[in-house]
Amino acid sequence: MRELDNPSLTKDERALLRCRVAADFIHKGQYEAAREALGEHWLGIGKRPNLEGLDEATAAEVLLQVGSLSGWVGASSQVMGAQEAAKDLISESINLYESIKEIEKAATARSELALCYWREGAYDDARIHLERASSELPGTDKEQKARVLSRWVTVEYSSGRLNDALNILREYAHLLDGSENHALLGSFHNLRALVLRRLGMVEGHVDYFDRAIIEYTASVHHYKLARHERYGASIENNLAFLLYKLGRYRQAHEHLDRAGAALRKLNDTGLLAQVDETRARVLVAEKKYQEARRVIDRAVQALEQGGTVALLAEALTTQGVVLARLGDYEGSISTLRRSIEIAEWAGASSNAGLAALALIEEHGGRRALPEKELHQLYLRADRLLKETQDAEDAVRLRACARVVMRRLAGVDLHEKNFTFHGAVHEFEAKLIEQALEEAGGVVTRAAKILGISHQTFTSMLERRHKRLQAKRTPRERRLRSIIKEPKD
Repeated sequence: MRELDNPSLTKDERALLRCRVAADFIHKGQYEAAREALGEHWLGIGKRPNLEGLDEATAAEVLLQVGSLSGWVGASSQVMGAQEAAKDLISESINLYESIKEIEKAATARSELALCYWREGAYDDARIHLERASSELPGTDKEQKARVLSRWVTVEYSSGRLNDALNILREYAHLLDGSENHALLGSFHNLRALVLRRLGMVEGHVDYFDRAIIEYTASVHHYKLARHERYGASIENNLAFLLYKLGRYRQAHEHLDRAGAALRKLNDTGLLAQVDETRARVLVAEKKYQEARRVIDRAVQALEQGGTVALLAEALTTQGVVLARLGDYEGSISTLRRSIEIAEWAGASSNAGLAALALIEEHGGRRALPEKELHQLYLRADRLLKETQDAEDAVRLRACARVVMRRLAGVDLHEKNFTFHGAVHEFEAKLIEQALEEAGGVVTRAAKILGISHQTFTSMLERRHKRLQAKRTPRERRLRSIIKEPKD
């Protein structure tokens, strides 16, 4: 930074120096310092910098660093539209680099672009850019190649493709032989711990969990050496999640407390929301549902401000589960449906599929969902999770299939949640729905099909089956007579 005061620097040299320093701060998670390093080139999140007087290579680098920082700060502060703006800036950088045949630089920029897609939950798009970036980087640039592979592992892990994540992780390990880059080493140990945890859940090997804890500990150690407080706090959250899965709730809370304290100091809204989402899961496991609701509501509120759709969908799924446990079934169903819709819209298929499973698990046996919708919901979950390589997801899918089959088999007097009035209500709803579909939504025609009066049918819709009112055609307003009644 002191070198910036050198009066002999040209405009391009000064800009490139700022970018080099900013890139270093970004990799360390020190976003405020990165903004200061960019100086006059930083006009705000997603704002296009003034490139006048810069050659194409320098302009491309400035666009890359401003775009990269916009993406990171946008995720940290949960700024709506930040990822889209960051993608525009980075894409312009890629185009410039490719126009001057700087293919390796373009590949580096492409890996930053992939991160923006990953934050939005668009895993397929992120994967495409990372595959291309990896193929275009030379094997001699081990650190940059390792950085690309670490992001690729993250994408595959997030989308449930564990075997692919493992294969890339092996190549990643080879690149780090003899490396002293603590940031990359911290990332590697974290990713290896994540995969070990998932494999431990699937295969039931306790030693996998012990190894995962060792890997997380090593990751925290390397991030401390690299002075990456933000990433260190994120690993504490990951470790807490593993301890929650193992039923070690007190220890999970301790790690979450440490992570939360560090992130509050850094004012990282996005990661704090992820810590809250993990804590809500722990509280649900402890059956502390009221406290879990307070925590998860805070997480959802924070994530709704930004564009990290996959994380929002995950938090909404947890919120839906909490509401179900508190007996707010209508609120839970609505929340879980929303989680499915926004995740699928963003391209985060695995997140949408898991939300669908949660909806079946929490409400499939309560008869709160009609049989037809429950069946369609299962088919949707099966389609959304068709590419998952996570055996835990497959186990949940099979369990949900059994729930759906029991419902489709008809009423069972020995069913746990059976009630006479509930069974009658469900059968009545099925007949009304069929009649409305056959009548094209016309209430008078549907009532005739069932052999009841229009008034009775309307009353049933308005009082007992409000959900089905959306299937009727809009009511026609009766015109008032223009002939006035004679006055006495």
